[in-house]
Amino acid sequence: MKLFATRCLPVVAFSLLLAACQTAQQVAEVPTDDLVSSFRHLDQDLSDGKLTEAEAQLKGLEERAAGDTRLEQYQRQLADAWLKRGQDALQQGDLDNATKALSHARGLMPQAPALTTGLDGAIDQAREAAEARAEQARRAAEAAAAKENAARLEQARQLREAAERQAAAIQAQTVLPNAPQGEKPVVQASTPRTLKPLVELPMLDRDDNENLRRLLDDVAADIVAHDCAVQIQVREAKDYPWVAALLSARVKKLDPGFKTQYSQALNPDQVPRLVLSPRH
Repeated sequence: MKLFATRCLPVVAFSLLLAACQTAQQVAEVPTDDLVSSFRHLDQDLSDGKLTEAEAQLKGLEERAAGDTRLEQYQRQLADAWLKRGQDALQQGDLDNATKALSHARGLMPQAPALTTGLDGAIDQAREAAEARAEQARRAAEAAAAKENAARLEQARQLREAAERQAAAIQAQTVLPNAPQGEKPVVQASTPRTLKPLVELPMLDRDDNENLRRLLDDVAADIVAHDCAVQIQVREAKDYPWVAALLSARVKKLDPGFKTQYSQALNPDQVPRLVLSPRH
């Protein structure tokens, strides 16, 4: 009996080994569940912070595995991740990305609006604060511009008054000390130059008053010599009295009794200039 058992033992062992190999082969040949692989990818994207890719994976699973109980869990998990990203963006002052993250979270959990209420309110407050700061900056800029304009007007007024005082002083000095009282000084006649009816004043744009005065010396001589009326064409109204005062002072210096006729024209897009028109 023992001899028979000894002879049968190798056969039994071989049969058991063959059965085990066949079972292992069958287990190895079992295909991996496609949904399991997709859920693993979804988990990995969430872990890596790839929220856009994770959302695309979730949408694909919702179409292929509608009714799967795991979907709601991942929806909530992904919504929480978007809310966290929105809060981080808000802390950095990035309202655009915070708003986009909030939109993603709402799209994932439309049935739970209370989930996004906190971030929504924080974004509204941050936007209102940003708008308030922008409005404050705008008002400050307007106030600064108004102050600068007022300073320019005041400067123009002071220059005009100074020019008028200078003109009055020049006119008072035209009576020679040795001339009999009541008599006007005799102005030395000079050969009149050819009239240049159009005289441009580009130095007025550059606030180059030194060259402006030199040019107006020649213009005053032409006005007196050819008895001209003058049209002063400037970009801004404030420049008219300044040019008129400088020109009047020079005309009075040449001929205290000369009555200059001035007119004004505004043209912001044109180089300032004088137009001389003989009156006879």
